Amino acid sequence: MIFVTVGAQMPFDRLVLTVDEWARARGRSDVFAQIGLDGRPPRNIEYTRFLEAAEFKRRIREARVVVAHAGMGTILSALEAGRPILVMPRVGARRETRNDHQLATAQRLRELGRISTAMDEAELVERLDQLDRIAAPDAISPHASGELIGALRDFIRAR
Repeated sequence: MIFVTVGAQMPFDRLVLTVDEWARARGRSDVFAQIGLDGRPPRNIEYTRFLEAAEFKRRIREARVVVAHAGMGTILSALEAGRPILVMPRVGARRETRNDHQLATAQRLRELGRISTAMDEAELVERLDQLDRIAAPDAISPHASGELIGALRDFIRAR
């Protein structure tokens, strides 16, 4: 299953409707989307507006790949589950978010080799056509490392 999610704060119709059209054109019936409370409904894929946390995590664990906005909660959930994630960031100038923090997040995590990205609809379709090439990353821990905790402790003590 391909799990598409836009997070809980706002819709991301550009992402959802691009995946919807891709699924129609490719005859895909294995796509499920969480589209947000005000999102435009897709016509060709199954969807819900909202998922409770437990259901959201279950969908991620069961997904072949997660397709999402560049929200940290979604990205971390996919990485914790060891699921491949394809991210298309929201763009501030399009009024999809308040600023371009998702562009910076997507670029940095792509540089680190943790996620795949598509910066626009055309690239999203290209990446969707190559889903089998998106490798699953090593799962990350849901807890901070001892090294990070120690560095934070040292920083706080030095203040």
